[in-house]
Amino acid sequence: QLPLSLLKTAQNHPMLVELKNGETYNGHLVSCDNWMNINLREVICTSRDGDKFWRMPECYIRGSTIKYLRIPDEIIDMVKEEVVSKGRGRGGMQQNKQQGKGRGGGAGAGRGKMEPLFLGRQMGNICDSTRNQDKKRL
Repeated sequence: QLPLSLLKTAQNHPMLVELKNGETYNGHLVSCDNWMNINLREVICTSRDGDKFWRMPECYIRGSTIKYLRIPDEIIDMVKEEVVSKGRGRGGMQQNKQQGKGRGGGAGAGRGKMEPLFLGRQMGNICDSTRNQDKKRL
């Protein structure tokens, strides 16, 4: 999910796309889809050897042909801030509050989905309370 959210944030920003065949495309990202197919505008294409250049008003790049993307650092910083802010505010931590109610941790998570399990301090508190009960018995 992170690469796609990064690309959504990078819309209307410049980027470099290198293809598996060695060609590079410099342009502004117009759109992308779930398969990482990309539309660029104001594009400069460079050949594999770097000796030929083409200027195009727009181009479409199939996601499966992409080797890597180079995106400005400020876009990456914006995505990091969005990820942090999503954890805060309305209902951000409510899922974690529901865990740990009774034995078994509540209802099943559904097909193949596993919720993270946090035992750190909680497990320490459980161990301390059982030790205290054992001392009371003696």
